Amino acid sequence: MTNRSSNDQSLDDLLEYLKNSRAFDLTGYKPSTISRRITRRLQQVEVASFSDYQDYLEVHPDEFEQLFNTVLINITSFFRDPESWDALSRDVLPAILAGKSDNDAIRVWCAGCSSGEEAFTLAMIWADKLGVDRFLRRVKIYATDVDDDAITKARHAVYTAKEIEPVPENLQKRYFQKSGRDRYTFRADVRRAVIVGRHDLIRDAPISNLDFLSCRNTLIYFNAETQARILGRFHFALNRAGLLFLGKGELLLTHASLFRPIDLKRRLFSKADQPDVRERLSALGFEPTTSTPAGFGARIKSEIAKWDKVVRAANIRIE
Repeated sequence: MTNRSSNDQSLDDLLEYLKNSRAFDLTGYKPSTISRRITRRLQQVEVASFSDYQDYLEVHPDEFEQLFNTVLINITSFFRDPESWDALSRDVLPAILAGKSDNDAIRVWCAGCSSGEEAFTLAMIWADKLGVDRFLRRVKIYATDVDDDAITKARHAVYTAKEIEPVPENLQKRYFQKSGRDRYTFRADVRRAVIVGRHDLIRDAPISNLDFLSCRNTLIYFNAETQARILGRFHFALNRAGLLFLGKGELLLTHASLFRPIDLKRRLFSKADQPDVRERLSALGFEPTTSTPAGFGARIKSEIAKWDKVVRAANIRIE
């Protein structure tokens, strides 16, 4: 067994310093991702090593904010992966509603919401399905992230014309109001159903009794041990019929004891011990994955290879 390099130890020491001094815990992230992103900041401030950068932080406390902005890179958009959102609106939302009375509350969590685009996409499809009045009476959407700047943007809910381009034109007209040159504000009454706040998936207790939990392309930045801890919290957070919606880079193949795929292509999962959810979706015309079909193993290997390339490409793009 080879000894860890001094550079690795210096990175560990820096991460421990950030955790103790600013309660900012990066130790659960993939080391290669964190090393790459912090190194980028070192280059920007012309510091030679992780240990020198720790000294730099002690002398320049304003640097913490710049570092966090570099590490917490937000990649998001409205209706990202449109086919998945079409399936949610067409099949999944009716399945959730079928298991509830007309007055039951609906609780949704958008974890890792970044600047709010995904949370407001959820608001639009729920409001469109229920009608705005019933949506406001019944639905609460909790939108959380650890990036304070992203949370501030989500709370303001103001976006550029380019940022709202993925929103279908009919929804743009209903849910956005022009609020200045090249600025559009999300509809105020619907926005009140979206509760935006700071939440650390590693450190903070999960929101509970959820019908739907969206956490898309966030888990890929964590190491396997931390992913397992977060998924355990997600399992606790969802109610018996709750559904988990992940991003294309996330498969959960090693967590079959917690979650089973309903639609692997769209990364939709139910709690493994609740087969009635899949049966209800099937009755509504959805095709749940309730057993291992022929060729499934080969398809999984193909999916893994495909999305490994996606993750590698994403890492390259965000450097």
